[in-house]
Amino acid sequence: QVQLVESGGGLVQAGGSLRLSCAASGRTFNIMAMGWFRQAPGKEREFVGTINWSGLSVRYGDSVKGRFTISRDNYKNTVYLQMNSLKSEDTAVYYCAAGLTATGNYDYWGQGTQVTVSS
Repeated sequence: QVQLVESGGGLVQAGGSLRLSCAASGRTFNIMAMGWFRQAPGKEREFVGTINWSGLSVRYGDSVKGRFTISRDNYKNTVYLQMNSLKSEDTAVYYCAAGLTATGNYDYWGQGTQVTVSS
């Protein structure tokens, strides 16, 4: 089992920045990739980005490219989502997820953290 806990969400003005953290615990040695997703009210869950456990492969969703950066600290078993130039449309609950394979499927999810961007 893998447990994921997100933190760092909050209220920020448009144009500002936030950094989300996702701390993994449990059988973290099985994790192949970590992903970030978000879901706004009334909308489907959206892919934000993913990083593999070696850190050599990072991908982003089109809506956040150039503004968001994913990084990881293996010693802390933590993945970060640095969000810059935030827009009101970035308002959502942000979730991190862990995948045990390289297929792009995710097996464990965190509880989510709210990010609200005021315009």
